[in-house]
Amino acid sequence: MEQVIRIKTPITTEEVKKLRAKDSVLITGEIYTGRDAAHKRLIELLESGKELPVDLKGQLIYYVGPAPAKPGHAAGSAGPTTSYRMDPYAPALLELGLKGMIGKGTRSKEVIDAMKEYGAVYFGAIGGAAALISKSIKKVETVCYEDLGAEAIHRFYVEDFPAIVVIDSEGNNLYETEPKKYKIQ
Repeated sequence: MEQVIRIKTPITTEEVKKLRAKDSVLITGEIYTGRDAAHKRLIELLESGKELPVDLKGQLIYYVGPAPAKPGHAAGSAGPTTSYRMDPYAPALLELGLKGMIGKGTRSKEVIDAMKEYGAVYFGAIGGAAALISKSIKKVETVCYEDLGAEAIHRFYVEDFPAIVVIDSEGNNLYETEPKKYKIQ
């Protein structure tokens, strides 16, 4: 049985470089959320020379728009959204020190190249397991862009958030390597 790696945020480049595609991880600490509308606003701030409302150095962003919380829970269902919608924005955020992204689906060559250059990793969260994932979310705080509703930038405090390293900081990519293993000749 494979070993599960425990990660505490924020994370360093050195910690990121130890992770390999296919590693199972449990993440504890603060992570930020954001989807395409929030990412677009962050990039617009950067392009206008303004400071971001969050310091991304050593941080992870989870591509999610959590459902409203039920009584007694910090968050409702919180499954990953498709990551490629953030691809136009991700390289600039990686350059600022973002160390990881959590989502589902493939990433562009530009994002993978930026991950390799700046030492970052892409984690896959299990699509279809939104209710299970939400159990690892212990606290939710809206940081900015409240007008976006569920797609605002939130700060989650998570304990043992389950994920898999899909693309590591060297560019090893499960979306490329794994399908070949199961291709029928």
